[in-house]
Amino acid sequence: MQLRIHQQHCCGNAQCVEIAPAVFALDARGKAMVLDAEAEPFEKLVEAAEACPCQAIEVLDDEGDVQFP
Repeated sequence: MQLRIHQQHCCGNAQCVEIAPAVFALDARGKAMVLDAEAEPFEKLVEAAEACPCQAIEVLDDEGDVQFP
């Protein structure tokens, strides 16, 4: 499983960090970054992506195909 965060879209709301703190953190600029995409199951990654008010998170399978959104 892979995650892609579109930095230009990230508004730093940190919903992803609240939902999956082992996976996401905010960097020094207040933008989301991935710590460990394998730290939570697929469902939790999708929950975090759905909660992003900026729609900055994509969940991809191991081949790089977008699974969400």
